[in-house]
Amino acid sequence: MARLVRRHGPAPIGTRPLFAALVRAIVSQQLSTHAAAAIFGRIEQRVGMDPAKLSRVRPATLRKLGLSHTKSACVRDVAKRMMRGALDDLSALPDEEVSTRLVEIRGIGPWTAQMVMIFSLGRPDIWPIGDAGIQRAAHNLYAVDLEGLEELGESFRPYRSHAAWYLWRSLDDAE
Repeated sequence: MARLVRRHGPAPIGTRPLFAALVRAIVSQQLSTHAAAAIFGRIEQRVGMDPAKLSRVRPATLRKLGLSHTKSACVRDVAKRMMRGALDDLSALPDEEVSTRLVEIRGIGPWTAQMVMIFSLGRPDIWPIGDAGIQRAAHNLYAVDLEGLEELGESFRPYRSHAAWYLWRSLDDAE
């Protein structure tokens, strides 16, 4: 882990605006990092990260940019919720409550909630063991399988979000 920290510098925990983090997390569900980045980039370039604009974009347009029907509906729903202020208080809530509030939104599950807590809300101790990249990196670096991930995470507490980011970077290094 120390080698990864030296190589990649500080982890960008809490650096993304909430709406952009939500959209990026929705786009990234079940996709490779590169595919998700390409789709997110197209949306950002064509529409931008303004909830008002994204809420009005036709689903067909979002599909042409690479989103599935389900992800298009989810992104538009999140945009409308942002415009109503329904997500304004997330930063003041404890992790469990943030997760509960986010997974109530159709198309957002625990993984997406965790990504938002890490990259937008700046929560330092989120450990996304359901993430395939975390599982692969933990296996590569620590010879840990899924059953051992919780225990491995304990060694990084209270900075598991940071450790997760460095584990993801280790996969980029391996490419």
